[in-house]
Amino acid sequence: MTTRRALLAAAAGTAALLAAPRIALAAWPADRAIEVIVPFPPGGGVDNMVRPIIHFVQPRLPGARFAVVNRAGAAGQLGFEANFNAAPDGYTLGAVTNTAMHAIAVERRPRYRPEDFTYIANVVDDPGGFWVRADSPWQTLADVQAAARRNPEGIGVGTAGIGSDDHLLQLGFEEAAGCRLLHVPYNGTAPVMRDVLGGSLPIGSLNMSEGLQMLREGRMRCLGQGGPTRWAPTGQVPTFREQGFDVLGGSARGIAGPPGMPAEIVERLRNAFREALADPAMIADAERTGMPLRPLIGEDYKRMMTEDYAAIRGLWQRRPWREG
Repeated sequence: MTTRRALLAAAAGTAALLAAPRIALAAWPADRAIEVIVPFPPGGGVDNMVRPIIHFVQPRLPGARFAVVNRAGAAGQLGFEANFNAAPDGYTLGAVTNTAMHAIAVERRPRYRPEDFTYIANVVDDPGGFWVRADSPWQTLADVQAAARRNPEGIGVGTAGIGSDDHLLQLGFEEAAGCRLLHVPYNGTAPVMRDVLGGSLPIGSLNMSEGLQMLREGRMRCLGQGGPTRWAPTGQVPTFREQGFDVLGGSARGIAGPPGMPAEIVERLRNAFREALADPAMIADAERTGMPLRPLIGEDYKRMMTEDYAAIRGLWQRRPWREG
């Protein structure tokens, strides 16, 4: 009898274990709040991407509640690690960026592997650009190239920091143009813009959305933008490629989860983001706030991130931006 009871108990336990994932899937997403980790402080470009898109995603996942949590530190590394190492149950997602996340992974060994995230949706791709004061004598990137060849490492380019997308855009231009500029790292974009406007910094490397208002007011000009095509609100600014420099640069920002998430949950999330990014109200909101949308879902998003990671690894091998 004891043996029979033990066998029955073991069978019941096995059945319970097999049923547990199904029960969890059935409960998702209403069981508890879905935490969305933002690896940067509130009010920045990544934070300002996450909150609007979550607002439009939530109604497309009946019962879902979202909690956006800022976990800043180590240039985004702490937040990327928290996302990657979370339980893959659909209750933790996080914002990821191409340049910052990939640059960290080639500079050192973080507790995440970019290729193993579960990629849900890219939302924004904010091209970088070379910005000058409105009265600068330079009108094109070729003008900068010529000036830099006459005066190697004599022309300062301000960026938001070493290894930032702004800095990598500068390195890419130097490689394509066959010249050397002087890197001037700042703690963020605001002081870069301040010094360009004040005349103490010849060039600022910053995202197109960040300089948009200054462009509209006629206080700054953009010599070139680093997207594959011109962003519509800055359609008067040619790309680097249009000017003969095969350079792409900017900040792609999207949503990913830890490795190993259940396929059913991943599919529901991807569909919700797909619908939200096609919502006319979301598109209008992005246009109003100057947010350059680039919807990429699932495998398309993963492919873009994989290609970017390879490009950044290649640049590091040719022009490492930190001393080892």
